[in-house]
Amino acid sequence: MTGTNPGAGRPLRQDAARNRQLLVLAARDVFHRKGLESPLEEIAKQAGVSIGTLYNRFPSRGELVDAALGPVAEQSVLLAEQALREEDPWDGFVGYLRGMCELIAAERGYTDIYRTRIGDTPVIDAARERMGALKTRIMERAKTAGSLRADVESADVILLLWGISGIIDATREAAPQAWRRHLALALDALRPAAATPLPVPALTAAQMLAATPPR
Repeated sequence: MTGTNPGAGRPLRQDAARNRQLLVLAARDVFHRKGLESPLEEIAKQAGVSIGTLYNRFPSRGELVDAALGPVAEQSVLLAEQALREEDPWDGFVGYLRGMCELIAAERGYTDIYRTRIGDTPVIDAARERMGALKTRIMERAKTAGSLRADVESADVILLLWGISGIIDATREAAPQAWRRHLALALDALRPAAATPLPVPALTAAQMLAATPPR
């Protein structure tokens, strides 16, 4: 993907293309280790280029995030597509959630793009929209089969994953597999047999937007 800088539609010179690739690789590594607020100077230094070169290739932080983590966001779409191919709807739902948690555990940067809104990220935005539509189909299949409780909404699943991502961050060094226990507990609570009346409604789209801070 190219940025929105002038001349982006033209092929990059060999050295410019190399610098861009170095920056993308460095950004993905730094975002993985330190999150999306990492200093861009650190990314430029790790890539072996000047900060001016970074801004020339990626005029905004969002464009760099999109180039570095867009492919990671697209993995979530593949996970959802795979879940829909599962013969058993519950297995598909479980596989989707487990796969998302594994992606979050493997890619710290993905946690940030999943939980926040960032400008200048068309690849990530498109993947998020596609993944959301597929997730709705995954949930509807499981509900129709009677294996997922009928009152679970998309926002509930998003917040569940936010919670698991917090466990992943807190236990990453001490017990990196601890999240699997808590996901299993959550999955049991999503079964119809375990259902009890919920005390408050699921978050609305407006509430979810308010709960997703911009960066």
